[in-house]
Amino acid sequence: MRPFSQVDVFATEPFKGNPVAVVHDAEGISDDEMRRFAHWTNLSETTFLLPPTDPGADYRLRIFTPSEELPFAGHPTIGSAHAWLEAGGVPNSDDLLVQECGAGLLRIRRFDRLAFAAPPLLRHGPVTDAERGQVLAALDLTDDDVVDLSWGDNGPGWVVALLRDADAVLAVRPDWSSFGGLEIGVAGLHPPGSECAVEVRAFCPSIGVVEDPVTGSLNASIGQWLAGDRLPASYVAAQGTVLGRAGRVHVEKVGDTVWVGGDAATTIKGVVGLGV
Repeated sequence: MRPFSQVDVFATEPFKGNPVAVVHDAEGISDDEMRRFAHWTNLSETTFLLPPTDPGADYRLRIFTPSEELPFAGHPTIGSAHAWLEAGGVPNSDDLLVQECGAGLLRIRRFDRLAFAAPPLLRHGPVTDAERGQVLAALDLTDDDVVDLSWGDNGPGWVVALLRDADAVLAVRPDWSSFGGLEIGVAGLHPPGSECAVEVRAFCPSIGVVEDPVTGSLNASIGQWLAGDRLPASYVAAQGTVLGRAGRVHVEKVGDTVWVGGDAATTIKGVVGLGV
């Protein structure tokens, strides 16, 4: 039996964020067992904490959706770091954790809340006309509805659409039959003076998640694209509103680095029979 935590991430209210299942001390669990357990939890991500193989890391993390393994994901990074610290993990630095994952070594700050440094984008910049047409079809929008469109793939494969405002984001009703293999994020600005600067939604049916409640990797992409330009250098994003959640993602651009942070709280603790 292995220690198990379920952590609610990116919310200050109980059960209003995005949960991640975290299996501690995961050495000896086979790849197949990890996949089957992630499929069974049916959460957007399930993670497995392992000893690092890189001497510069504090721990190693493997991240699974219900259908595949990801090199990086945001809310699992925050939630797993929280679970590792809560279980007695001692980092090499007082104010910084280093996570080893498929995307490499990832820095995580420890200030008021945990925040990870957005990893380099694997693909960024304009989409082709054909890709634009597919995104519009998937979102069931017209060309006039989209202010801008850009790739922002940092592992999960995001393409991001900027809509005219937050209300337009909340009104999107996707055409799931048109997605193909796309993972699409949408963002729209709230009026000046609002609690949150931007409303975000994440659609990723190809990895077994129709709409993700709160998404760190997507918010990292949006921050790398828009922070300091169409958005302030430091802002709070809202996500999960349509799903009855109250996700709050804190984004800050410092120099060339975008930090993505949020609150985390353990909601379930126990043990799980894996690798036995």
